[in-house]
Amino acid sequence: MFTRKLLTTAVTLAWASGAAAQAVDNRELERLRAEFQQQMQQMQRAYEARLNELEGRLRAAEGRAPVASAAPEGVGVHAQDRLGEVSSGSAFNPRISVILDGVWYADNKRGKGAEIYEHIDGITHAHGDHDHTALERGFNLRETEIAFSATVSPYFDANLYLAVDSGGGVEVEEAYFDTRALPGGLKLRGGRFLSGIGYLNSQHPHTWDFVDQNLPYRTLLGEHGLRDTGLQLTWTPRTGSLYSLVGAELLQGRDHHFVSGAQALPDDVIGIGHGGMGAEKAGPRLLTTFVKLAPDLGDSHAVQLGVSYAKGRQLQEVHDHRAQNPLASVHGLQGDGWLWGGDLVYKFDAPGAYGQGDVTLAAEYLRQRKDLTVAYHQTNAGAIGAPRKFTQDGAYLQAVYGFAPHWQIGARYDITGMTNKVDRGTNVREWETSDRWTVALTRHLTEFSRLRLQASRAKLWEDGEKQGVNQIFLQYQHSLGSHGAHKF
Repeated sequence: MFTRKLLTTAVTLAWASGAAAQAVDNRELERLRAEFQQQMQQMQRAYEARLNELEGRLRAAEGRAPVASAAPEGVGVHAQDRLGEVSSGSAFNPRISVILDGVWYADNKRGKGAEIYEHIDGITHAHGDHDHTALERGFNLRETEIAFSATVSPYFDANLYLAVDSGGGVEVEEAYFDTRALPGGLKLRGGRFLSGIGYLNSQHPHTWDFVDQNLPYRTLLGEHGLRDTGLQLTWTPRTGSLYSLVGAELLQGRDHHFVSGAQALPDDVIGIGHGGMGAEKAGPRLLTTFVKLAPDLGDSHAVQLGVSYAKGRQLQEVHDHRAQNPLASVHGLQGDGWLWGGDLVYKFDAPGAYGQGDVTLAAEYLRQRKDLTVAYHQTNAGAIGAPRKFTQDGAYLQAVYGFAPHWQIGARYDITGMTNKVDRGTNVREWETSDRWTVALTRHLTEFSRLRLQASRAKLWEDGEKQGVNQIFLQYQHSLGSHGAHKF
C-alpha cells in the first residue's frame, strides 16, 4: 500500500513539474522565435548593404577594365559579340515583371465622382495624358504594367515599362538607359522617364500607399506626374554622413502645364496658321533641377529633404469656351511657365516582423506660375500684348503606420488652390480651394500581393460651387516576376 501511494505521488509530482516546464518552454520558445526573426531581419539588412557595396565595387572595376581591341585568335567577330553579350550578365535573360491592378469602385455621385476630379476649377485643370482614375462603378481593371530591365553591357543598364489598358491599348510609360561606369558619382539617364523632381513623381502607381494620386500632383503635374523624353544627369558627391543627390534634366517639353510647344487656334476662327502666336520652338524646351539631402540617423531612422525647380521656355494656351457660352470669344496666350516644390520624408524601420511598427511620414508643396501675354483675341485687338499671370499651388501630408505584421493604416490630407488666381493687371480672378481626407487600410499578403480598402471625402470646386464627393475603393495588386527595388 505504501509503495502504491508513493508511486502515485511521484507520478503526480512528475506530471505537475512537466506541465510547469512545458509552460516555461512555451514562453522560452516564443522569446526565441521573436529573437530569431529580429536577428534574421538584421542579417538581411546587413546582407543587402554588403551586396550593394560589392555591386558598387564591381561597377567601378568594370569601368576601369580595358576593352579588347581585337578578337582572340580563332574567334570570329560574331562569336566575340556574343561573348561580350554574355559577359553583361543578363543580356539573354532580362528581368521581367507584370503588375496586375484591379479596383472595385463606388461614389455618391452615381459613378460621376471621378469625372468631377477632372474638372476642378482653377488656372490648371486636373488632367493628364496618363489617367489612372478613369473608373466606373463596380469592377475595373486598371492598367497592367509590364517591366523589362537588364544590364546590357558593363557600361549601361536599360529599362522598359509598358502600360496595357483594359481595352488592349499599349503605351510606353518609360524607356530609358542608365550609365554604370561614369566617374565621380555621376550618372546619365536618357530616353523617356519620370522626372526626378519631388518625392512621389518618380514612383509608379503600384508603389503608392494609396489607390489614387494626390490633388496637387493631379492639378499641377498630371495624373502620373511629370514624364518626358530627354536626358537626366545626377551627381552623388562624397559628403560623409550626409547623403546628397543633385540632378538636372533637359526634356523635350510636350503637353505639360508649364510648357506645351505651339498650340493651334481653331480653324473656324482664323482659317489657317497660328495668328499672332509663335511657331513651335525646337526642343529641349523644359529644364528641371532638384536636390535631395539625407543625414545619417542610424539604422532605424531616415529623413530626406528635397527641393525642385522646373522652367518651360514655351507655353501656349488656347481658351475656347464657346461650348459652354456661344457668345464667348476665343483668345490665345503664350509665354513661360515655372514650378517650385519642396518635400520632406521621414521613415522609421521598426524591429517588428513584416512591417509591424514601421512609420512613414511624407509632406510636399508645389507652386506653379505662368507668365503669359495675349497673342490673339477674336474680338478685341486692343487686348493683344496684355499680361496675364496665373498662380496655383497645392500640398499634401500623409502618414502610414504598420500596426500589425502585414497590416498598415494610412491617412492623407491633400489640398490644391490655396493660391488659385489669374492677375490681369486691372483685375484679379480667383477660385476656391479643393481638398480631401483619405484613409486606407492595406493588407500585404506577401511581398508580391496586397489588398487595400480606401475611403475618401472631398470638397471639390467645380462650375462655381463646391461638390462633395465621397469615394470607396477596394483594390488588389499582384506582382508576377522579379521587380527592381523601390526608391526611398
